[in-house]
Amino acid sequence: MKIALDAMGGDYAPVVTVNGAIEAVEAFGVEVALVGDEEKVGRELERAKEEKKRLPPGLSVVHASQVVPMDEHRPADALRKYRDSSVVVATELVAKGEADAVVSAGNTGAAMAAALLRLKRIEGVERPAIGTVYPTVSGNTFLIDAGANVDCRPHHLLCFAVMGSAYAERVLGVRNPRVALLSIGEEEGKGNELVFAAHQLLKEGNVNFVGNIEGKDIPFGVADVVVTDGFAGNVVLKLSEGLGQAIFSMFKAGVETNLAAKIGALLMRPVLSLMKKRMDYAEYGGAPLLGVNGVSIIAHGRSDAKAIRNSIKAAHDAVANDIVGAIRHGLARHTHADGCR
Repeated sequence: MKIALDAMGGDYAPVVTVNGAIEAVEAFGVEVALVGDEEKVGRELERAKEEKKRLPPGLSVVHASQVVPMDEHRPADALRKYRDSSVVVATELVAKGEADAVVSAGNTGAAMAAALLRLKRIEGVERPAIGTVYPTVSGNTFLIDAGANVDCRPHHLLCFAVMGSAYAERVLGVRNPRVALLSIGEEEGKGNELVFAAHQLLKEGNVNFVGNIEGKDIPFGVADVVVTDGFAGNVVLKLSEGLGQAIFSMFKAGVETNLAAKIGALLMRPVLSLMKKRMDYAEYGGAPLLGVNGVSIIAHGRSDAKAIRNSIKAAHDAVANDIVGAIRHGLARHTHADGCR
């Protein structure tokens, strides 16, 4: 299996992308095509070779002369201005069948636009969506949409439910995943017009719909898939990231107040380390863009080598479990006039 990696994407590229690719090849036995400036990528490979004495087989370099800036806010314009950018060339490798999946930690809008224009949408999908693994006290929940579509219609949320359910079952290994709709109350009548209408569609849809949940319920794992529009989903995701960091910062500040607190923290170090690992986005890799005709993984712009490695693993798992085929199958089971189609 070959993964096309946008080697120039992310805040710390190409250093972390090259290192992450090397780790992924060694750990998962995949091939990785590093797409980007041949000279810069080659220099990082040489540096890594000097440190490790040898590089694992399975690494290749595909030249791309441009990079989409992280602050470019018009994806369509970006693709016109940066036709030979690393994210576009990497996505085209998948479109041409020369790679099985694409991973990018670069400009999210450009990565989405490249996937939409080069890979195209799966038939029946109006709005591809970003899904992300959300750690909970009982395991993991899959949140969809996490930011691709800020304005949605009810049938879009039904489609997100179908795609999220397919991902949870095929890739995360959850049998008959419980699907919930994010709202301001558990009651069926709670929420705005979008949530109310989507609730009716999900009740009639061919998914294991368990009703509405509130934001406070997500961390407790009451559902395997949480469906929402991209605006609310992104707020949930970013709030959770910030809250986790704030809690650890407050704990650290409190520990430094006296000797007894320092001793207690020392005794709790194994538990705290485990908690920190569970809440670290780098452990889960990137987020899949579901609904396109191919596997596209969008990684965090601040990704380090571990996050890149695990994003490549996420791409590998999605391909190995035929997530595109699973979504097609799921959509074929929905014929409701106001459904995914």
